[in-house]
Amino acid sequence: MNFSLSEEHEMIRKMVHDFANKEVEPTAAERDEEERFDMTIFERMAELGLTGIPWPEKYGGIGSDYLAYCIAVEELSRVCASTGVTLSAHTSLAGWPVFAFGTEEQKEKYLTPMAEGTKIGAYGLTEPGSGSDAGGMKTTAKRDGEHYILNGSKIFITNGGIADVYIVFALLDPKDKRSCTAFIVEKNFEGFSIGKKEKKLGIRSSPTTEILFEDCKVPVGNVLGDEGYGFKIAMMTLDGGRNGIAAQAVGIAQGALDAALAYAKERKQFGRPIMDNQGVSFKLADMATLIEASRLLTYQAAWLESEGLPYGKASAMSKLMAGDTAMKVTIDAVQIFGGYGYTKEYPVERYMRDAKITQIYEGTQEIQRLVISRML
Repeated sequence: MNFSLSEEHEMIRKMVHDFANKEVEPTAAERDEEERFDMTIFERMAELGLTGIPWPEKYGGIGSDYLAYCIAVEELSRVCASTGVTLSAHTSLAGWPVFAFGTEEQKEKYLTPMAEGTKIGAYGLTEPGSGSDAGGMKTTAKRDGEHYILNGSKIFITNGGIADVYIVFALLDPKDKRSCTAFIVEKNFEGFSIGKKEKKLGIRSSPTTEILFEDCKVPVGNVLGDEGYGFKIAMMTLDGGRNGIAAQAVGIAQGALDAALAYAKERKQFGRPIMDNQGVSFKLADMATLIEASRLLTYQAAWLESEGLPYGKASAMSKLMAGDTAMKVTIDAVQIFGGYGYTKEYPVERYMRDAKITQIYEGTQEIQRLVISRML
């Protein structure tokens, strides 16, 4: 059993770490305040090969693995969770189902430009009346000659509005959940439009929108997998997506710990650094331990996926552990900063706001416990 990262993984970590510090962190607070997505940052990630980390070179990727991808998401999220989730949704939620279930033609047309970063991907499953109960979706698709006609809406779409390619799920028979089918929808398809943009507590520089289908025409060739295979594609996609969210949560927690530790060394009370206060130092020790446990679970799940081994339970565990850790660590970081932690002068209040979503999206913590308990 070897717990050391390969030379390739270490090189990717250093590259993303340096990029995050130099080109992402300086504007993170400003972009959060303005709720502004920065396309230049995404374009730079594409130049560095980050938008296609796990995909083969024949499809425009760099031919690495899911562990390398999770390391990249972690390092980005350490300074900006919005940038981390942009890459996560693009890679795991949009790219993976095309790679796993797409035809060669679909991979060449959609996966390659997504891997190269010339197109951005998104994923549409959640609806106003169906969140954790994905089977309660209402969006429909009806075959009409060489097209399917989609009607309905999806909400909470990460990368909504900026994405070029959307993986969307709809029912061929409104009365039969088993008719759920996956489609690849382009932003310029007739009948497709972007609805309202959400105003959010956290990850504010990552756009989250509604997407609408009003007699949206999708070519027959854009069915992903077979008819009726959509629900399986959706659930398998979320298994891998949870690894990315776990990595995001680890990164958020690490960023908060780094800030709290630096502050505890510098801030003095009663004539000495607050780091010398056992109440603070023990809190930091607990934070570091929880982060390392979460990181190991996340890397294990990513390694299992890279090796082609079953990883559903591991990804649920990593997402559960890392999400809860991110929330606890960021709350404790704010507490260590005291009143300053409650101001926007320091980044820990942003980390705390960003952390909460990791307990909700890509399966709530309650759903993770359901998945784990069923697998026991």
